[in-house]
Amino acid sequence: MSNPRVRKIADRIQVIVAEMLERRIKDPRLGFVTVTDVRVTGDSQQATVFYTVLGDEEEMAGTAAALESARGLLRSEVAKQLQMRTAPTLSFVHDALPETARQLDEVLARARQSDEQVAAAREGATYAAGEDPYKKPRVEGDDEESEDDEDTVARERADEE
Repeated sequence: MSNPRVRKIADRIQVIVAEMLERRIKDPRLGFVTVTDVRVTGDSQQATVFYTVLGDEEEMAGTAAALESARGLLRSEVAKQLQMRTAPTLSFVHDALPETARQLDEVLARARQSDEQVAAAREGATYAAGEDPYKKPRVEGDDEESEDDEDTVARERADEE
């Protein structure tokens, strides 16, 4: 939908459908619906309306049935207000984005809690091999290491004999 004209049509369809659902559609099955997005094909022949419903699975099913039964009325109103030669056909799709976002929030909360537990366990912990377990390069002039080196050389000569 990179075409600005198509984007304008999609935005206008979103407003028209939302207003119709709020004011003119009186189906008792229709729950608390929010039109989240509308996507229109490049030739403006088909429009997919994404919606969310506040409530449980039963209310979602009832709202889906109400939207399907009101599709013709919504399409005729869209055609009248857009004043296009051909009105786009409407299809309604339940938007899973809010549920996915909620699941991601839960996963992030569990990860944050796990990080806090690891940080708490790390408090007061020490290294198993001392403060600096890594070998360091030899520095000339260090007396301790030179004495150790002399002892090692003496042992190697004794082993050779």
